[in-house]
Amino acid sequence: MLQMFASGAAQAQDSKPQDGLSALSVFLQSTRSGRADFTQVVTLPPRASDSGTRVARTRSSSGSFAFQRPGRFRFVYAAPLPQTIVADGKTLWLYDEDLNQVTVRAQAGALDDTPAALIAGAADLNTLQKSYELANDGAQDGLLWVRATPKARDGQTQQLRVGLRAVTPNQVELGAFEILDSFGQRSLLTFSRMQVNVSLSADTFRFTPPAGADVIRP
Repeated sequence: MLQMFASGAAQAQDSKPQDGLSALSVFLQSTRSGRADFTQVVTLPPRASDSGTRVARTRSSSGSFAFQRPGRFRFVYAAPLPQTIVADGKTLWLYDEDLNQVTVRAQAGALDDTPAALIAGAADLNTLQKSYELANDGAQDGLLWVRATPKARDGQTQQLRVGLRAVTPNQVELGAFEILDSFGQRSLLTFSRMQVNVSLSADTFRFTPPAGADVIRP
């Protein structure tokens, strides 16, 4: 009888997260850094076509990203429009290669209702729940989903959904993000070739404006 209880306890400890909130909790507590490739599809609100039907419009892009907790990340959009977004823990840099323009902002408060708060910001679910209403949102495409609704209603982000892949009881990977903004745009970021808890150079999260770039500090 004692062996039966011991066996059951061991199985419970060895089981992978079974819902989105459990998976997100493991991710926040066990993941220090990561890198991956991504594709992004933005679906714009439908508009009337010449025939009178309403047609949804989409834009696609791709690139790579890396993050290191707390507060550091780098998104590089390679196609179709090259763009780099870097957060070093204090400053947020947005570089538009085509325009040769860099926008510089203080990082504090700039990312509160963005996926970056989930990826690189909050230390645990309790911290995240100070800014978001969190709820399990089922399983789909091999991912466990969490719906996160910002408590502050004055931001651009209306709702976030994060899809997580439970690899082991103590390892959870990001699989996808879905963002609905106040303009009715829906963005889906899908991650591939994810590596977690990797060693990343400090230079990954540094940015120096290219020579001749127009630097804007709003």
